[in-house]
Amino acid sequence: MTLKDFTKQTLEFPDDYEGKVTATLIRSIRNEKGRKSVLYIHGFNDYFFHPHLAEGFLSNNYNFFALDLRKYGRSLLPHQHPNYCRDISEYYGEITKSLEIIHKENNTGIAVLGHSTGGLTASMYANFGERNDLVSALILNSPFFEFNLSETEKMINLFFAKVISTLLPYANKTKPLSKLYNRSLLKSHYGEWTFNEAWKPERGFPAYFKWAIAIDEAQKKIRTQSDIFQPVLVMHAQKSGRPKKWTTEILYMDMVLNIEHIKETGNKLGKKVTFLPVENAIHDIFLSKKEVREKAFTEMTNWLNKTVK
Repeated sequence: MTLKDFTKQTLEFPDDYEGKVTATLIRSIRNEKGRKSVLYIHGFNDYFFHPHLAEGFLSNNYNFFALDLRKYGRSLLPHQHPNYCRDISEYYGEITKSLEIIHKENNTGIAVLGHSTGGLTASMYANFGERNDLVSALILNSPFFEFNLSETEKMINLFFAKVISTLLPYANKTKPLSKLYNRSLLKSHYGEWTFNEAWKPERGFPAYFKWAIAIDEAQKKIRTQSDIFQPVLVMHAQKSGRPKKWTTEILYMDMVLNIEHIKETGNKLGKKVTFLPVENAIHDIFLSKKEVREKAFTEMTNWLNKTVK
């Protein structure tokens, strides 16, 4: 499959504090009416460019949909600050609308698969979203449940973020991400993927302080208030680290998040949580080496087949 094997539907919403807002619902042209479905939600500095993921679900008799959230990827409009939000709940509108569209077309179970920040957003929606009753299962691919910082670093950063963003709502840290992660993915460097680098830049879009505060508030809610009633699968790498220069170990670890944070918060999500550690996986497990992602996919679909009826 290629990205030509998908259609896109623009979802429109009332204007927000920046003006016009849209999101994009992407679907495979091989979807068949009446099958169970998966809705994929990407992370920060990201968008949907994963046809192989869709193909895996389709071959297992699931319809596949993906969202490019507002201000990301295909949904980013010229007047908007990329990847910006002031509250995670801003994304609930497109998730609700997508779930309702999928449910109307198929009237069967819908699993939501969220990666990184998308995993945090999906977890928030499963708790507090308007149509969380349409979510049959939640799959979290390296969910962003905690900043990969020491407690002291986090406290200092968030304190200054709150002070500065009160006066300057678009204040930010430019190039917040290590260039090593994107280089581990790109075919032109050490990986096997190609993607639109205008939508997924090497060092990331600016990390707006308002966004960081919104992330922190959502993470706190998940740690203290989560009671997801659906079954949850938490997938993560077996190893994490924070390398400062290139090493081949980057191809076999999560260099973005700390897996101990994922496990600690994952245990607080709800009463039906299953963990799936994946040996030699990277941060986006389904962009890992072929044998790693295929094994992870098999184990994930085995769980999903038992879970979603």
